[in-house]
Amino acid sequence: MSISRKKRAGRVLLMLFLFLSGVVVWDQVQTWQEEKNLWQTEASTSSDKNNTVLLGGMPVGIYMETDGVMVLSTEKIKGTDGNEYEPAVYAVETGDYITAVNHHAIEGKADLLDEVEQIDGEDVILTLRRGDETMDTKVSPVEYEPGQYRLGIWVRDNVQGLGTITFLTEQSRFGALGHGISDTDTNMLMSIGGGRIYRTSIQDITKGYSGSPGTMEGIIVYNKYNILGSIDKNTEAGIYGTVDRIDELFEEQIPIETASRDEIKTGDATIRCYIDNEIKEYDIQVTDIDADSAEINKGLVIQVTDPELLEKTGGIIQGMSGSPIIQNGKLIGAVTHVFVQDSTKGYGIFIDNMLNQVESSETSNIVSN
Repeated sequence: MSISRKKRAGRVLLMLFLFLSGVVVWDQVQTWQEEKNLWQTEASTSSDKNNTVLLGGMPVGIYMETDGVMVLSTEKIKGTDGNEYEPAVYAVETGDYITAVNHHAIEGKADLLDEVEQIDGEDVILTLRRGDETMDTKVSPVEYEPGQYRLGIWVRDNVQGLGTITFLTEQSRFGALGHGISDTDTNMLMSIGGGRIYRTSIQDITKGYSGSPGTMEGIIVYNKYNILGSIDKNTEAGIYGTVDRIDELFEEQIPIETASRDEIKTGDATIRCYIDNEIKEYDIQVTDIDADSAEINKGLVIQVTDPELLEKTGGIIQGMSGSPIIQNGKLIGAVTHVFVQDSTKGYGIFIDNMLNQVESSETSNIVSN
């Protein structure tokens, strides 16, 4: 797998993802502290448990690194003897994470390539994480040019894209997307080592139609000046992390109560999203509620009815996942998927499923600290 730098850049796959998504978080600024104190007082008068969050709907850039180097597939290599070999076919599986080469820990594809460059023809020991197991496996590299070897493995070590913030908690923890980020080649939920959210500028919207969901396109500059916060959790119920620069993400800081699923009714509701350089609410209908859905992110079925949104987007488009769903003044969930054959319709996740993920993250942080 060792090749020239230019070829290596082409060999190791980097994919740009566009997500249906959402993200939010808090900062320590005086104006927010004053509002938070008021918010806490109001919430305490109605409930023993603080069920108020800041309302999202803002698009952000997303960058996440895998926890190890993810195996996508294996490939055949033509050796210097003219024969074809597939050295890793029985040694690794799609969805494995390579964490070490010859017992040298690696964090990303650059580390992996550096280790591959040191191969001298001897068998290579790869340390893999497969589900909850860690194991060593042996691969016999193939000499494809004199003194140069490959392992025949396609890998990925990061994912980039666009998403929408759903909410921010009192502890500056955000929830976004309402669904997990899965690898496009394997369709498996990605195990992440960490990530960041960035400022983004939405440039264009492609309207959706039957058989082809629309898209939201933006420019994301991945540098330290544009970082808004960090991502530490990727689950089937969305991505989660902490916002460090709240004022830059939230021009408006709108506290909103969250609803339990038994408060949700079929009928009128709104979604809050970013279209035409502004964040606003658009009319929808909640058409079905499945409190016992087998899929954590498909408990609600919604349909866009707002003429303005239908005209601009055709309904739900890629980039809207995580857009808050509001009913009777409460946050009830977030947009997660679009129906491919009818872009006016889609799924949503119950907000309590997202809040459960935030609470487990906060508990974990307290224990680790």
